[in-house]
Amino acid sequence: MISKLSGILERFEKLSELVSDPDVIKDIELWQKYVKERAEIEETANKYLEYKKIEEDGKSAEELLKSETDPDMKEMLEEEYYSCKKKLAEITDELKILLLPKDPDDNKNVIIEIRGGAGGEEAALFAYELYRMYVKYAESNRWKTEEIDSNTTELGGIKEVVFSISGKGVYSKLKYESGVHRVQRVPDTESQGRIHTSTVTVAVLPEA
Repeated sequence: MISKLSGILERFEKLSELVSDPDVIKDIELWQKYVKERAEIEETANKYLEYKKIEEDGKSAEELLKSETDPDMKEMLEEEYYSCKKKLAEITDELKILLLPKDPDDNKNVIIEIRGGAGGEEAALFAYELYRMYVKYAESNRWKTEEIDSNTTELGGIKEVVFSISGKGVYSKLKYESGVHRVQRVPDTESQGRIHTSTVTVAVLPEA
């Protein structure tokens, strides 16, 4: 995996030079080709750079631990070392995902349909909460959302809502959200304190 990541980083750095080369800029088709290729590997290259920095920090802390005698400094270095190990494990998982073969639809915008399922009004309220969650997630990624159609209830729930999300890599991040989502809780609509199970279906489709 490391050798593959090293190759990607090397290519990314080379492309960064090429897109700034005046001779390349003169050839608009070639320049656009390099810009597109660079954008496709940028996230992976930056994540690998982050991995390398944390790995180096962990090694430095480990080396200093061998000669450190002050208890407080030793404790601080140990915390840094184990923190780096934890971060490396997390980034390794992210890199494995980034190295998976790309879906040709990954960069497409999406149309999402959310429908309340079993649970009546409580399912409609859950559907609304899911809708708001996706809108907030889109905002945090600086994606654009647009409501296409909706059918609301008197208590503020949603029987059905269809909306679009547009931006970079939207489908790649949301395609696994499709399916049945379930919640078990005591709803506001329950007067006896009983736990209800409600379901909502979510469909995520790449924009044609």
